[in-house]
Amino acid sequence: MTILYPSPIFGPVHSRRLGVSLGINLMPADGKLCSFDCLYCECGLNCERRPTLPRPTRSEVAEVLERVLRDRREKGDPLDVLTFAGNGEPTLHPEFAGIIEDTRELRDRYYPEARISVLSNATAAHRPEVHQALLRVDNNIQKLDTVSPSYIRLVDRPAASYDVERIIESLAAFEGHVIVQTMFMSGQTEGISVDNTGDEYVTPWLEALQRIHPEKVMIYTIDRETPTAGLRKAKPEILDTIARRVKESGFQISVSY
Repeated sequence: MTILYPSPIFGPVHSRRLGVSLGINLMPADGKLCSFDCLYCECGLNCERRPTLPRPTRSEVAEVLERVLRDRREKGDPLDVLTFAGNGEPTLHPEFAGIIEDTRELRDRYYPEARISVLSNATAAHRPEVHQALLRVDNNIQKLDTVSPSYIRLVDRPAASYDVERIIESLAAFEGHVIVQTMFMSGQTEGISVDNTGDEYVTPWLEALQRIHPEKVMIYTIDRETPTAGLRKAKPEILDTIARRVKESGFQISVSY
């Protein structure tokens, strides 16, 4: 069963990659707004999750976030990270840059040891205001599942035109202040393979990493039920082989099985 997250704050959840994470959802609570329509998205497919509620405003996000952080601090509850994620692409919010600044201020006031993370599909990373805002977060985590345009059309299914070369350039423009996150999986959809673990996908992806020079690479596989049947987890030994190649290329790597 796919899930939707409350808005604007949810959790905390125990993230495989980030620790105790308080989620910040800038999309409506009753639906999904995303520039991708990934076959594996835990929130479901865009056409099945059309929202009727508006996105939370900047002031609403700040008000609820402050209340939650204050309450947690008074109780002595731990918090490792504030994570922008939820029901779609957070950088699509028209007040994204301002919300990042508010979040930094509240983090510094209540949980200065916590880190701020953004989970993004990189489709808006080229916009100057988004780029500058992402430079202000601790973990600028950007998706790059492959460099194959046909695979991207099949699996990630961008809602608008998607130029992978432009995406790579926008990630390289962070000059190292970026974490590349990649989903590896196997299986098929409608009789077509979605396996991106083979050398024909991994080698060009590694070449893109050399151009981007990320501070870290995160590879992972399916963890929850997907809205599309036929998708399968990548085997641990395959993820380990890819991770070894990433490490040999000179990058820090984390793996979530």
